[in-house]
Amino acid sequence: MGRAIRRLGLTGGIGSGKSTVARMLVATGATLVDADVISRQITAPGGAAVSAIASQFGDHVIMADGVIDRDKLRQLVFNDPAAKRQLEAIVHPLVSLEIARQSQQAVKTGSNCIVFDIPLLVESRRWRQQVDRVLVVDCCEATQVARVMARNGLALDVVEKIMAAQSSREQRLAAADMCIYNDGLSLQALDLMVRQLAARFGL
Repeated sequence: MGRAIRRLGLTGGIGSGKSTVARMLVATGATLVDADVISRQITAPGGAAVSAIASQFGDHVIMADGVIDRDKLRQLVFNDPAAKRQLEAIVHPLVSLEIARQSQQAVKTGSNCIVFDIPLLVESRRWRQQVDRVLVVDCCEATQVARVMARNGLALDVVEKIMAAQSSREQRLAAADMCIYNDGLSLQALDLMVRQLAARFGL
């Protein structure tokens, strides 16, 4: 009889602390498959998506050193739903392939728990069928805004556009099997909550 491998879907709005929770889960022994990291890798200089993005949106979105001008690309897709769909059609299949590869590698190396950090987990119906439980990291919207403005130096209207493009807080909570309310918690308190939750996944 094969060993049981737990698959945990992790999501949360921008500024919720999802990435911090992901790092804490790794510290307990989970294997992390991070869709955002994969997306950055395939759009880095020489990445698998760069030439297709340049072909679709023009060379002006690629800077002289081969780096994608993310601010310029962000403005394009925020203001044009068709452009957003075109970008997703390039990036999402490549991200999915790498997620599958990393998942298979985690199984081969004996991982007991794989955490899938997926920003669009709620928006993508197929993901709910691929994980055993969904963990949502939640906080109030004012906290999200304050954290992202402080962390990224973005203007309020830019942060609000990013949040509007994501699932609503209510939609995420409705999809959750488990929730960590990360508002006003110290890192120590958050870490304790994550460790208690991890114990339920054999970590």
